[in-house]
Amino acid sequence: MASSLSKYGSTVLLFLASQNISLFGSSLVQYAITWYITLTTQSGLMMTIAIVCGFLPTFIVAPFAGVWADRYSRKTLIILSDASIAAATLIVAVLFFLGCAPLWLLFVVLCIRSIGAGVQTPAVGAVIPQLVSQDKLTKVNAANGSLQSLLMLIAPMVSGALLAIAIEVVFFIDVITALIAISILMLAVRIAPHAKALEKQKIGYFEDLRSGIEYIKSQGYLKVVFVFAAVFFFLVAPAAFLSPLQVTRSFGSDVWFLTAVEVAFSTGMISGGILIAAWGGFRNKAYSIAVAALVMGAFTFALGITPFFWLYLVFMAIIGVAIPIFNVPATVLLQEKIDPNYLGRVFGVLSMISSFMMPFGMIFFGPVADYVAVEWLLIVSGLLTAFTSILMFRNRTLMEAGKTAAVKDTAETVGGLPNSSGINC
Repeated sequence: MASSLSKYGSTVLLFLASQNISLFGSSLVQYAITWYITLTTQSGLMMTIAIVCGFLPTFIVAPFAGVWADRYSRKTLIILSDASIAAATLIVAVLFFLGCAPLWLLFVVLCIRSIGAGVQTPAVGAVIPQLVSQDKLTKVNAANGSLQSLLMLIAPMVSGALLAIAIEVVFFIDVITALIAISILMLAVRIAPHAKALEKQKIGYFEDLRSGIEYIKSQGYLKVVFVFAAVFFFLVAPAAFLSPLQVTRSFGSDVWFLTAVEVAFSTGMISGGILIAAWGGFRNKAYSIAVAALVMGAFTFALGITPFFWLYLVFMAIIGVAIPIFNVPATVLLQEKIDPNYLGRVFGVLSMISSFMMPFGMIFFGPVADYVAVEWLLIVSGLLTAFTSILMFRNRTLMEAGKTAAVKDTAETVGGLPNSSGINC
């Protein structure tokens, strides 16, 4: 993966390396906290509280973060958010090490980490088109997705092993990975400020926010994309968050069961990332998104009906394959079509939608999971996801937006020099 990314220039490689190192530490913490709460409470309500704490702050901060990503240095925003998350995690690690380990403390750290992610996500989404020409966006995003999936394959195994020692060990490692990522960004990655950040801001902050909303309203395809995204994020909540609870209740409460599920899912994501990088998806990106959604719906339904753990792992791996085929075309579609001056705000709104609809889904499905078998929730959500994918196929606005646009070099100046690493892969 690294050699594939290096073809696009050292700046791209180092930037994505820093983000993946940070992601690895964050993944360790996410698995550790989720499994800790699952194994100690086996409560759908506690899982719901954790999910809300992990997403609601992102929803609140995302619209502001989108404006910041368009007005200020995106590199600085990424560094500050990483540093804030690391500081909060370090405090919790020390408290747990000293024996102060109430459950509410995990909810607090989830909130703080969610705020940091809310600031970081729009900035990262807007930086990549600065570094890469438009015709290379799909392959770079796909290669990066495969690298992330590889880390996600390793993360649950490492997290499970460390959780068996103590959860605070996971927290300390996350702090170390954050420091490494920040050091790479500060010392080795040069990203020239984008055009709007160099301008003297002539309009106020809220006027900038309003203009972003007006831009979204003026783009018919964006409204359609956001509506489908909202429905999709709501419906995937059971598969995304209740599968650990289902596995614990139906197959076994040992950590290795949870680890096996994550390994299967990550293996599928790696395969899907390699597939989309080599294939590129259907010529119409919206068609790729709809096909992937249909596959995810069908196999979410399958998760709810299988009594065999090995078959459950196969279905989870297939869902993993579909994720990059959904994510990469969706991301590239937005990166290609959106005015660069509005990228941060658009990705901020998308982050806001995902960070609201997924916990909203858990607010609905989570408490129900204490009274209804998770299997039934997966069956219903899988059928509804498949139905949503059919509506995607039939939506002319979405399908028209997904058609490949004329290729043009949109990469901005990187580190003071043009990004001229236009090498075909």
